Amino acid sequence: MTLKFNHKIFFQPLIILLIIAITLGIGFRFFHLDKKVYWHDEVFTSLRAAGFNRTDIDRELFQSQIIPAQQLQKYQQIQPQSTFVETLKSLAIEDPHHPPLYFLMTRLWMQKFGSSVTASRSLAALISLLSLPLIYVLGWQLFNSHLTALLATTFLALSPVEILFAQTARQYSLVTVLIIGSSILLLQALDSRSWKKWGLYSIVSAIGLYTHLFFCLTLISHGIFVICNWFLSNYVAIISSKNKSNLSKVQILIQRLPLDFFIASVAIIILYIPWIVIVINNLQRVYDATNWARVSVSFDFLVKKWILSFSCMFIDLDFGFNNIGTYLLRLLFLIIIAWGVYKVCCFCSLSTKLFILTSIFVPLIILVIPDLLGGGQRSAVTRYLLFCFPAIYLSVAYLLAKYLGRENATLFGEQKYWRVVLAMLLTASIASCTVSAFSDTWWNKSISYFNAEIAKKVNATDSPILLSDVGNNYTNTANLISLSYILDDDVRLLLLSQSPNLEMVGDELEIFVFRPSMRLQEAIQGKQWEFESIVDGELWRVKKR
Repeated sequence: MTLKFNHKIFFQPLIILLIIAITLGIGFRFFHLDKKVYWHDEVFTSLRAAGFNRTDIDRELFQSQIIPAQQLQKYQQIQPQSTFVETLKSLAIEDPHHPPLYFLMTRLWMQKFGSSVTASRSLAALISLLSLPLIYVLGWQLFNSHLTALLATTFLALSPVEILFAQTARQYSLVTVLIIGSSILLLQALDSRSWKKWGLYSIVSAIGLYTHLFFCLTLISHGIFVICNWFLSNYVAIISSKNKSNLSKVQILIQRLPLDFFIASVAIIILYIPWIVIVINNLQRVYDATNWARVSVSFDFLVKKWILSFSCMFIDLDFGFNNIGTYLLRLLFLIIIAWGVYKVCCFCSLSTKLFILTSIFVPLIILVIPDLLGGGQRSAVTRYLLFCFPAIYLSVAYLLAKYLGRENATLFGEQKYWRVVLAMLLTASIASCTVSAFSDTWWNKSISYFNAEIAKKVNATDSPILLSDVGNNYTNTANLISLSYILDDDVRLLLLSQSPNLEMVGDELEIFVFRPSMRLQEAIQGKQWEFESIVDGELWRVKKR
């Protein structure tokens, strides 16, 4: 006897479950916004938006003076009588590789809501909400399936890495919105051949470039998609026709060239020329500021980072970077991602599979090849790989919708299996987001990762003094400002010049040193003071002999 499976009964609880999951993902974006360390790059978001230059701050601070830690937060507040021009100058002079749009938006936000950690991060969190309806629209456009679109929305809403970006006062949530939005407009423009659509695509794409320089990865993937789709869809049809000469076939192929896309691309470049000029005029500064990405790392390190970066779209539980358990757990999720992409290639239309493949692999290849051939770690940076992520959510959503959406009664057992897969994906995401939500630091805090632990060590002592200088790589300024948010009011900072005057330390009982430069380390050793690391080589305790 064959059971008759009522797919409507199945879909109703499934849809309710997905809506609950999306709501939970929205909640995670705003939960404990001020819990985690306001890290180095976030400090620079506020600093640039407020119109300050790091060079001027260094010149003012590191003068062998003692100041309260909270005094550093004045560099996170808009300067009196300053304008948007100061924000633009700060970026153009010191950070030309960071286009100005998000920083200008942050300045407007600061004028309205202040410069607290919660206020600063709430802008990114609110922007991230726009990506949810957009990926639903993109999923419907590509797969003509509401279930696929809803699953993709759910995966994006609950993604641990997307929630991390949404709770970070940087431009990454806006970049995700623009990646998806520009993709929607591209597909609509290709279908309608409307100049209005192409104009909107050009404007949104230019906004993307004014948000992040690497938005060009998405535009390159769009270009390769358009060219491949034009060639394969038209050339195959023409070759299969029997009554046309070779010359006429070539003429028809040329006539069908996607000229509107090339015109739109020219328009994007024209709109971006003002910042292109700034980048060209400051190429050396761009090169110096991004030199860290060209530092060679081992292939083993790259592979580990790739596994972590792509799996953290669904699971972000970490048992240690060198713990094999971390990677074994995540391999299952990578298999699901690969299986989703494979199913798209097997069953979807030519244009859909081309769009998914180019959206994932073009940005990835552009980042990976220089690392493998010339050395570097561009592809090891998760925030650079986010340009691949929307297409991956869509691929996994298509995989599950393909099986969960089947109505044939004989497939009930298969549906049950894929319901377990869905439950596993959602459970892993929720568990990861929960652990992260109650943590005061996370892997994306990079060079500020240990600041929370450092603050706890310093705050646990009576009337401590914290010594520091500009540091070896000029990263101490932003990290000290980061610490100022979580240090107690009684903590004093002794910010030393390049010629450290340690006589100012006096008879202090609790002396700490934060990320000292080689010059400062030598000065301390010259005093023959006891000098021991207590937090991963970043915080040191000093005792006079």
